[in-house]
Amino acid sequence: MVTTSTFPLHYESAVTLNAPPETAFAYLDDFRKLSAHMEKSSAMMMGSKMRISTDGLDGRAKGSRIRLDGKMLGMTISLEEVVTERRPPFTKVWQTVDAELLVIGQYQLGFALSPSGDRSLLRVFIDYELPHQRFARWLGKLFGKTYARWCVERMANDAAAHFGFATV
Repeated sequence: MVTTSTFPLHYESAVTLNAPPETAFAYLDDFRKLSAHMEKSSAMMMGSKMRISTDGLDGRAKGSRIRLDGKMLGMTISLEEVVTERRPPFTKVWQTVDAELLVIGQYQLGFALSPSGDRSLLRVFIDYELPHQRFARWLGKLFGKTYARWCVERMANDAAAHFGFATV
């Protein structure tokens, strides 16, 4: 079972993957593949992109750390995440331990795979809070849900595209 969240806001997306859970988990367990959208310039990131770095465990073990750094509109954006749950081939969850973000605050992000014949149902989710700083909180109220949806749907749809199967 996925860790219970204490964050007040939630968004999730589900897709069917043309792969069994073992194959899908091996792909999704790689942060560089799962979060590839963050390393590319995008409109949602105002043309900016982030750099992903991992510890010696490469984000593939409970307690492993992942760091994302970048700039948006001249402001430094950085966050550190730690893997809090990892149960191959079904579940992985990670949570921010230090984040300086503009439209969402601390969060828990993860995925769950369920077998469906020779395919998998992938559910990607984010539980988050709004930023605490006044200006960022205002931005979060305006754009937080849009950003959460973009991030989760990018992960789910990129995985579906990788395995050659349409979203549900």
